[in-house]
Amino acid sequence: MMLGDFMEYYLAPMEGITTYVYRRAYHACFAPMDKYFTPFLVPHTKKGLTAKEINEILPEHNAGMYLVPQILTNDAEGFVQTVEKLKNYGYREVNLNLGCPSRTVASKFRGSGFLAKPEELDRFLGEIFDRADIDISIKTRIGRDEPEEFERLLEIYNQYPLKELIIHPRVQQDYYNNCPNLAVFGAGLSESRCPVCYNGDIFTVEDFRRLVGRFPDIQTVMLGRGIIGDPFLMEQAKKDGEREEEICAKPGERLKAFHDKVLADYMEINFGDKNVLFKMKEIWCYLGKQFEGSEKLLKKIRKAQRVRDYEEAANELFALLS
Repeated sequence: MMLGDFMEYYLAPMEGITTYVYRRAYHACFAPMDKYFTPFLVPHTKKGLTAKEINEILPEHNAGMYLVPQILTNDAEGFVQTVEKLKNYGYREVNLNLGCPSRTVASKFRGSGFLAKPEELDRFLGEIFDRADIDISIKTRIGRDEPEEFERLLEIYNQYPLKELIIHPRVQQDYYNNCPNLAVFGAGLSESRCPVCYNGDIFTVEDFRRLVGRFPDIQTVMLGRGIIGDPFLMEQAKKDGEREEEICAKPGERLKAFHDKVLADYMEINFGDKNVLFKMKEIWCYLGKQFEGSEKLLKKIRKAQRVRDYEEAANELFALLS
C-alpha cells in the first residue's frame, strides 16, 4: 500500500493554534485537508454563541473547507443546546471531545477525564444520540489511567451510531509523553463498528510508513503537532510522480506566504501587538523545527515585544530558505 492511498486527512483541533485564521491560511497555501476541526467549544447558558465562537464557525471564515465543530462537555443538555446553535449556521456534523488531556479539563470530568466515569458517559451518549439530530463523531483517548479501560469504552461506543471514532492511543495521564499504544489502537481498528481515524505522533513520512506497515487498513489520519511543525508533511506523505514537482516547488516562498497571511489576518482583527505576538509565538513553538541551527533568530522571535521587531526577525529567518 502506498502512502498516497490514504483516503482522508484531518487537521486536529489545537486550542489557541488552529483558529479560523490559521485554518484559512493553511487551506490557501498547502494541500487542503479533507476535514478541519475547530478547537473545542464549551456549552454555556447564553442564548447565542459568543463573538469568538461565531468567528470560529462562520461559513465565510471557513470557505471551501469541510469544518466540524468540536464540543467539550459532560452535560447532555449543554451539548444539545450547542448543536441547535450550530445547526443554525448549517452544520450537520459535530465532534465530541473525549481526548483533551489538560489537567484543568480532566479534573472536571470533561475531555479525557470523562473516560473515568464510563457509566455516566454511557448515559450521556444515550441522551445526546436520542436528542441531537446531527451526525456525531468522537475524538477519544484510550482511558484516563490505564489502557485496559479502552475495552469497556469501546463496548460503550459500539452501542451508538457514531459517524466516526478518532483514536489517540494514549491515556489522559500520559498527556503527550510515552509512546502511543498501537496494540490498543489495533483492537479499536478491528472491533469498532464505525469508521476509525488514527491520531498521534505522526511527525515524519517515516512515521506514516511505520503506521501503514502495521495497519494497512487505515484510511483516515488526523494530524496535529506534526503538521503544525511541518505544514508540508501531508503533501510529502501523499506525493507521487505526478505531484512531486508541484509539492517541491519553492517551499520557502510558500511557507513565508503562509506565515505572512496568518500574521496579516491576526493584525487585521486588531488584536494589538501583544495578542498578535502571543498567537504567532505559539505557532513558532512547533514551526521552529524547520530552522534547526538558527537558534539566534528564533530567540529574537521569542523575545520580540513589538510586531515590527518580530517581522524583522521572521524575515531574516525565511531568507535562509530562499
